[in-house]
Amino acid sequence: MAIAVEPNGVLIFTARRDVRRAVFDALDREGDFVLLSARDAAQLEALLADTPPLRVVVAGADGTADTERGLRILRSSPAYSELPIVYVVDDVPGVAPEGALDWLRAGAIPAELAQRVRAAVGAPVPAPSGGPARTDWRFAFDAGAAWVLASTPDGCILESGTAMHRLWAGNGPIQGRLLSDVFVLPDGATWPLPDGDGKACTLRRANGGDVAGEVDVRHIVDQGIHRIAVAFRDLRAVDIAERALSLLAVLDACPSDDEGMSEAAALLADALELDVVAVWSALPESETGPEVLVRVWNGPAPVLWPEPGDVPLLKTALGGKPHVCLDAEGDARLADPLVDALELRSYVVLPLLDERRSVLGALLAGRCRPSNDARVLEPALRAATARFASALELRRAREQGRARGLVDTLTGLPNRLLFNDRMETIVREAERTGECFATLLVDLDRFKGINETLGHAVGDQVLTSVAKRLRASVRASDTVARYAGDEFTLILRHIVKRDDVLRIAEKIVQAMEVPLSLDDGSELQVTISVGISFFPDDAVEGELLLRHADEAMYGAKTLGRNNYQVYAANVDTAQQQQAELKVRLRHAVRNDELRVFYQPQVEAASEDIVGMEALVRWEHPELGMISPGFFIPLAEASGLIVPIGEWVLRTACAQAKAWEDRFGLGLRLGVNLSAVQLMQPNLAAVVANALRDTGLEPGQLELEVTESISVKTVPHLVETLDALHAMGCRIAIDDFGTGAASLDYLRRLPADRIKIDQSFVRNIGVDPDDEAIVRATIDMAHRLKRGVVAEGVEIEQHLEFLRANGCDELQGYLFCRPLPTATFEKLLGERERLVSEGQAVPA
Repeated sequence: MAIAVEPNGVLIFTARRDVRRAVFDALDREGDFVLLSARDAAQLEALLADTPPLRVVVAGADGTADTERGLRILRSSPAYSELPIVYVVDDVPGVAPEGALDWLRAGAIPAELAQRVRAAVGAPVPAPSGGPARTDWRFAFDAGAAWVLASTPDGCILESGTAMHRLWAGNGPIQGRLLSDVFVLPDGATWPLPDGDGKACTLRRANGGDVAGEVDVRHIVDQGIHRIAVAFRDLRAVDIAERALSLLAVLDACPSDDEGMSEAAALLADALELDVVAVWSALPESETGPEVLVRVWNGPAPVLWPEPGDVPLLKTALGGKPHVCLDAEGDARLADPLVDALELRSYVVLPLLDERRSVLGALLAGRCRPSNDARVLEPALRAATARFASALELRRAREQGRARGLVDTLTGLPNRLLFNDRMETIVREAERTGECFATLLVDLDRFKGINETLGHAVGDQVLTSVAKRLRASVRASDTVARYAGDEFTLILRHIVKRDDVLRIAEKIVQAMEVPLSLDDGSELQVTISVGISFFPDDAVEGELLLRHADEAMYGAKTLGRNNYQVYAANVDTAQQQQAELKVRLRHAVRNDELRVFYQPQVEAASEDIVGMEALVRWEHPELGMISPGFFIPLAEASGLIVPIGEWVLRTACAQAKAWEDRFGLGLRLGVNLSAVQLMQPNLAAVVANALRDTGLEPGQLELEVTESISVKTVPHLVETLDALHAMGCRIAIDDFGTGAASLDYLRRLPADRIKIDQSFVRNIGVDPDDEAIVRATIDMAHRLKRGVVAEGVEIEQHLEFLRANGCDELQGYLFCRPLPTATFEKLLGERERLVSEGQAVPA
């Protein structure tokens, strides 16, 4: 008997939570779909028993036996035997199940699923010229791909997209030409190619220029006729993406003065192959109008630039409105005297905004030729605007003698931007005058516990009180700043004797020992750890001074907190302590003093655990827990890191295998490799033996290589990682963005994922420059087909920002701190219990 059906009844059938949530979100927004869901065959069978009114199925193409059983159950019902199915496949490799005529990639769900579902229930997509309706097969490729459709078996091109038209750059149409004439294959390969991604080829354009690239091929059936769908990927855009990603990591190193802005503009023009980069400053109170601060011109001949007041596009940007003309889908090219004088064919004019969205100036960037990499170029330029905007903000503060916009709103202290600027200024003055000064880094002890137990309102009161006590403990000529979170930085100037600084540090520590009075009348005891470094004895660069102060601060925490430590204050004593610890460290493995802790990595969308990082800890019988930041450098310097690293690898792999046998979650295990380990010629054999002896699958092991390890200083680094990758192990670049090797790593190493360093993540909501770098890193890493993990996620603001910007996975104290083995196993057991009861997995 026929069943009366609703117009848009949709069944969502997939075991993957992330896909199910994405499908729900995409269809629920439309408002006219009746949504039902089943995650396995048993649930599907129970749902179908009520004969719901269905018109289409959205199914995950995971290829598991349970999924196939569920679809057989669906087809066995007369009511649903002809029900259309839209399959969702992984973005990588993105291959549809055999015989599937209607499918799309998971990444295309938000933009394309609703249209696909409507087409599947009987609303076909019309042909461009008003001809007969056809299936919208183009969703097999990413949106905006350069695609063509060809007939078989001759390979004659029938249709093409706008992106291909731009690449073709010919006077005549590409339609009617043969695939073999347009896409030249290497090594004697011929058309038609089988289904698959990433096959190398050369696009032979009508104007005679060749473009190196890759093609993705799909064989489809359109209205019963066999067709070949081909998408071309221009590798020049990938090269631009790699250079842009590297550029964003080094722009922050440019000084914040006018000379630094010129240096940053030159880097921008060189990395993105721009013919022009210009920056204007616009002070509202100025009577002279916009002032050009930077002008980089790489064009063929000198150009007479019109006055800023005569440039309509500049007026538009200074009014807060961007104008983007990089490709056919951007804004229309407008008549403008500056654009005409420079003969720009592609360009952007962007406003430079501060954190309050006030306009500080404008950026012009462009080329004298059309752009074929707009999808990479535009986000890179938008990210770069943050760098110029912060420089203009600092410049304005100096010029006008005020720091509005550079002050922490909670404490009233200078924020990180202003502190860094002052540090640069003081270093330059000290180099000229021979002055000595001290840098202090102050960190609140166990502050996270205050936020978690007493709430963020009390945490804010603590931070405000600490700021007042720090300010009252130093002279008016000294600088006190809130650097990030619960970290404060100080610069004590005009130092005559080191003992003076030590007295001030002791005064600060004692001031914090007095209980704080809270708004509710209660009192709270708070302590601090302080690290100290001196200019020029410890370093002559601001960043290095802070790093040394940070190391000294962690030394203070290692010694029990509530004290201060000086960086390398007594070399003889430090060396003696290190020698004693090295001796004890040699026996740590034999004496069972080392522990492996595990910190979960969660999927950003579902917050479900997908992996874990193994972290070594040293539990000394007398000194207690010794910080890894202290004993790992000792292990590396003495060569002990090799046996310790192998012990950690074997211990973690064995534990991961035990958890896999018990819980069956397929969790990825991350293990760090040091530079010393990577220099070992038998590293691949060590890893292979560990996997063989423990039984862990190679695909579950991810080896993390820090970005600070140089390809030049570690012999055979690329060959070693290639060998590990060939075994099936995954490779991750750790601490990404902190080194200067971003481009080198992305080009040469077989990296599957990158881990954004916590120094950038912790400044989300504090530093717009770091936010821009994080946003651009995620975007460009995805374009290069790398996964992204953000480290140091500590507050909801971090989570919301990273999720909104498409970060794949997250790691940090917001979800869980590193746990010992027994506690981590309890966490997995609790997850298993909640899943079995059909409850949400805890974050």
